[in-house]
Amino acid sequence: MHRLIHTAQALVDEVAEVPNLPARGQNVMATAVTRYAASAVNILVAAARSGATAVHAGAVGTGPNADLIRETLAAEHVAIVSPPVEDLDTGICFVMVEPSAERTFVTTLGAERHISLESLMTSQPAAGDLVCVSGYSLVGSTRDPLFAFLEALPEGVEVVLDPGAIFAGLPAPVRDRMLALTATWTSNAEEATQLTGWTGMDETSAAVAQRVGGAVVIVRDGPKGCFVRDGDSAAYVSGYPQTPVDTNGAGDCHTGILLAGRLGGLSWHEAAVRANAGAAIKVTRRGPNTAPSASEIDDFLASMAGDG
Repeated sequence: MHRLIHTAQALVDEVAEVPNLPARGQNVMATAVTRYAASAVNILVAAARSGATAVHAGAVGTGPNADLIRETLAAEHVAIVSPPVEDLDTGICFVMVEPSAERTFVTTLGAERHISLESLMTSQPAAGDLVCVSGYSLVGSTRDPLFAFLEALPEGVEVVLDPGAIFAGLPAPVRDRMLALTATWTSNAEEATQLTGWTGMDETSAAVAQRVGGAVVIVRDGPKGCFVRDGDSAAYVSGYPQTPVDTNGAGDCHTGILLAGRLGGLSWHEAAVRANAGAAIKVTRRGPNTAPSASEIDDFLASMAGDG
């Protein structure tokens, strides 16, 4: 069975729900604080819940943060194949979530940055697998081993780039090297705009497609849905607006379900429909790794069809 292999950082989100962001130098009282395994975990969990075989090839440390990541992935039958980083725990992302569901982040660095070509190769990529890359891995100590891994992948392994907000600001040679390896780009509209200067899902997806040659391009815009470009085919896939309580991890949820759909034999358009539905469900739940199951997506889409 073909797999989703994630190479990026698995972190722990320390999420504080706040009535508002404090002014500089001031304090605000959180109404709730919760710890979640997150970042790459969000995508892996979403994919697994939609039936994909998912593998984490990134580094995981030793300590309470790493334990939470291992427990969360084990519960979803997601394997961590790289050896543990001894004597160093995994980092934390501090998240403040406002009543509007907007979130603000501060991230620490830890064991997740200690990858190597050898540790990534423990995933044993094979033709038909999808390898997911985060733009945040293209800085610091993770960049060179990641490129070495990507450039050594067997024929038939497809690279999926989740660029993140950081990608557009990377040096041009780094961006170009990554785009040359990319078979699929999936991002939000803001990230696509930052790279291309265009706005709107249609326009930005077309501009990204010019940058990545024949790659598939998916650009999403929250409740508005997403735009899918696959060769000469281009289509808007409508979203399912909901009243959100937490948008943290919604994009990751979309990516995981999208890629699970592809691994399951769906077209990009069909996979995007399910990804839009899954992300719509996720924003009604608190926590970054709260993707729905495949059956929950089925039920949601059936209810939407019934309402129509």
